[in-house]
Amino acid sequence: MHVRSGRRPSSLPLVLAAVSAVTMLGLGVGGVVTATNSTAPGTARDMHGDPVRLEAPVASAPGAGATSSGSGRLSVPSVRLDVPLGALDAVRGRITPPEFRSAYLVRDVGVTPEHAASGTVVVVMHSLRGGGTAPGNFLTDVDRGRSRVATGAAVTVAGVAYTVTGSTLVDKDRIADDADVWGDVPDRLLLITCLELPDGSPSTQNLVITAIRA
Repeated sequence: MHVRSGRRPSSLPLVLAAVSAVTMLGLGVGGVVTATNSTAPGTARDMHGDPVRLEAPVASAPGAGATSSGSGRLSVPSVRLDVPLGALDAVRGRITPPEFRSAYLVRDVGVTPEHAASGTVVVVMHSLRGGGTAPGNFLTDVDRGRSRVATGAAVTVAGVAYTVTGSTLVDKDRIADDADVWGDVPDRLLLITCLELPDGSPSTQNLVITAIRA
C-alpha cells in the first residue's frame, strides 16, 4: 500500500480506568505511515508492512512484559479482522502496545480469556490515520462515525467465542469515569480502539465494543 508521507495518524491517548482499582491508564499511539521502505532494525510497520514514523516512542515500557503474540488470536470475521493476540500490563499508569499489527490483552485490567467466566476481558489495539492500517481500523466506520461490527457479530479471543451486544463512543476525557464501561461483568468482552475522523484531525473519542460469551 502506497501512502503519502507527511500525513499524521492517531495520537490515540486512550484513557482507561479499572473501576475497582481506580487506576488511571493511558494508551498512547503516535505515528505516521510513510512512503519510504526503511529496513532499519526496529522500524515500526503497519499491517501492510508500510513504515510508521513515530510521533512518540511506543516501545513497551520496562516491566510491561509485553508480547505481540503467544496469547492466541483475535478474530472478527464480519470485518475480516484476524490478528495475533499479544498481552501486556500497565506500567506506571500507562498501557503501551509495542507495535501496530497485533491486538493486546490487558492482563492487569479485567481477566484473561481462560478466566472469562469470572469477569471482563479487555482487548486494546492501535488505529492509524494518514492511510495506515492497524487492527483498530478494521473496527471503525470513520465516515459514519460508528462501529463497523454489528450487534450479533461473532468475535473470538484466544479461542473463547463471544457475541457482540453493542458499541458506544466515549469522549477520551470521560472514559476513565464511565462506570458503564468499567463495571466488572462476568463473561463480558471489551474491544477498545480510537475512532478516527474523516478530516484526519486528532481523534477525540474512543470506540468501545461490548460482547458477551456465546
